Amino acid sequence: MSLVKKFATVGGATLGSRMLGFIRETLMAAALGTGPMADAFYAAFRFPNLFRRLFAEGAFNAAFVPLFAKEIEAGGVDGAKRFSEEVFGVLFTVLLLLTIAMELSMPFIVAWIIAPGFVGDAEKFDVTVKLAVVMFPYLMCMSLTAMLSGMLNSLHHYFAAAVAPVFLNMVLIGALAYALWQGASPLETAWYLSWGVLASGLLQMAVLYAGVRHAGMRIGFRRPRMTDNVRRLLWLAFPAAVTGGITQINQLIGQMIASTRDGAISALQYADRVYQLPLGVVGIAVGVVLLPELARALKGGQEREAANLQNRSMEFVLFLTLPAAAALWVISDEIVRVLYERGAFSPGTTSIVAGTLAIYGLGLPGFVMIKALNPGFFAREDTRTPMRITLVSVVVNCVLALTLFPLFHERGIAAAETVSGWLTALMLLVTLVRRGHWPVEKALLSRVARLLAAAGVMAVALEYASRYLADRLSSTAPLYDQLSALGLLIVFAMVIYFSLAFLIGGADPRMIRRSLKRGRKAE
Repeated sequence: MSLVKKFATVGGATLGSRMLGFIRETLMAAALGTGPMADAFYAAFRFPNLFRRLFAEGAFNAAFVPLFAKEIEAGGVDGAKRFSEEVFGVLFTVLLLLTIAMELSMPFIVAWIIAPGFVGDAEKFDVTVKLAVVMFPYLMCMSLTAMLSGMLNSLHHYFAAAVAPVFLNMVLIGALAYALWQGASPLETAWYLSWGVLASGLLQMAVLYAGVRHAGMRIGFRRPRMTDNVRRLLWLAFPAAVTGGITQINQLIGQMIASTRDGAISALQYADRVYQLPLGVVGIAVGVVLLPELARALKGGQEREAANLQNRSMEFVLFLTLPAAAALWVISDEIVRVLYERGAFSPGTTSIVAGTLAIYGLGLPGFVMIKALNPGFFAREDTRTPMRITLVSVVVNCVLALTLFPLFHERGIAAAETVSGWLTALMLLVTLVRRGHWPVEKALLSRVARLLAAAGVMAVALEYASRYLADRLSSTAPLYDQLSALGLLIVFAMVIYFSLAFLIGGADPRMIRRSLKRGRKAE
């Protein structure tokens, strides 16, 4: 299967999940708006989500996948199975102890880490603690799910791992629909959502375990032992966990600061959901597929193939994210109004969320570039360099957020994260180039310049088109009219951008055809 097809497989599954996520957030906006229960739920959910990224997705995609691939090459399926069972035993034990400790410490954690601004509101603080206690075991489920996902990706089974997050959105949509149908109070709705998060974690773990068995790998539970393989994994995993969770770390810092202002946490979450669509579809697809492909190329001594993989991935990333960033900047108001403005979500809230989204949009290419650049280190079993770069980025984000939030509120938090994301991407790229691990092609630089020009022209055309459709995009227009007008804008922007990109040489259709043919021959 070609690189493009693999990106499309993972990206398509992720797109389905993110579209369901939009439906979930639309229902959430109607049910809770940016009220205190929305803030409490999002604050409580951010914590297990942070640990999921730190100890699950980041660590295992970076550390587990290369080691698992090495075991397959050296010891075959039996060696990989033994390694997986050793890791599973240690991981399960550590997660169980961590979960118990966190559950007992939750009031302290909410007061000092999750939402220090809630301490002055006894009801909001108490609800946040209780919701966090219900949802924290989700971390354990998702960490084990991440390990199973890493196994499937290394075995070239990408779809099951990519589609698993769909179940979170399906369960939460069901919980919200039930709450709206019952006329539940905001507090009752928050409880339904919290139990839904836990149920979805169990469901995703079960689906991935079935996928691993279907792929021909059956793993059992072994007594936890610190074998050489496990020690190597932990040595690589800690810095990888910090690196992989950079976005969540920065968002947690933003949440801590935003908790001092009512409605700020939920406003940031609604904006985050929109820009996470292109970030997830493109970034996750590239990160998931590129790491095992790059690891295999480097283990086989195929440096030229590794360089080609990196350049083609960067080209793919910028080809799709530059127009998305331009569109989020130009029509953020229209997007937020159509998606969210109903029920408890007011026009004033639309203005706040849209301004935040526009700034996040500027950082989108940088956020996705990080996903394409990190595998250049991880595939070489270097997880410490990205960690150092990440720590610098976190300090910059923290200083900027503290400085800008009093002046610009939610927009200040978004600006801090955007600057931090671009700084991380540039430092990663410069380090790879200086080490000779990324021979950047002149053709790539030329194409990027042309893609920027195409995105700029598209942004101008989109600005004029949005004014022409202003009446149909207003909050007073029927919902079907708003949706059709927004759809027309998106199609119009795509036609302008892709036509220009191919016309001026920003993208080469012949290269894509060669990639697809190469994939068919490989199969």
